[in-house]
Amino acid sequence: MVILGLTGSIAMGKTEAAKAFRRLGVHVHDADKVVHGLMARGGLAVDQVQALFPESVKDGRVDRTALGQRVFGDADDLRNLEAILHPLVHKAERRFLSAAARRGEKIVVLDIPLLFETGGEGRCDLVAVVTAPTRIQHARVLNRPGMTADRLLKILDRQMPDAEKCERANFIIPTGLGHALSLRVIKNIVRVVRTIPTQKWRPGYGS
Repeated sequence: MVILGLTGSIAMGKTEAAKAFRRLGVHVHDADKVVHGLMARGGLAVDQVQALFPESVKDGRVDRTALGQRVFGDADDLRNLEAILHPLVHKAERRFLSAAARRGEKIVVLDIPLLFETGGEGRCDLVAVVTAPTRIQHARVLNRPGMTADRLLKILDRQMPDAEKCERANFIIPTGLGHALSLRVIKNIVRVVRTIPTQKWRPGYGS
């Protein structure tokens, strides 16, 4: 089974790329979706987050806006939060990979926003980076509710530069030149990866 990491900086179009992989029959593990579940009512991370950041938990779930305001810009708080979330996300990822291996999947995708920043590429056989021109990226982000230019700069400060991600990637998916081109590139990636000799995934692989 070949493990393809999918990543890209904020507003580069990774969500749409992940949807395209799914439409092509490729199973995708969404790390962000797992985090949302962990912090929802009844989520496995709620009690631990409440112990460290009590003002961030309301009605039995983590208020992501309040939590972001608390940890954003505070390196120690951010590390403490990551120490809670990362092991739980990795556990869910391993369950996903084990299930895919049992089904005999040829290729799976790990959708991880901060793949390079967290060293997650070590858990992947190949990496695809989603990219778009800076002006398009900024326009997409600033259209989001509550987003400001200052907040965007702080977010980008935490992320590896797009050019460096592209240099380190095995595949590059452009999203600023129309959906047809992006889909054509993704189809080609799937075709190429399916020709690669199957990797033998085992529990603990890449850990």
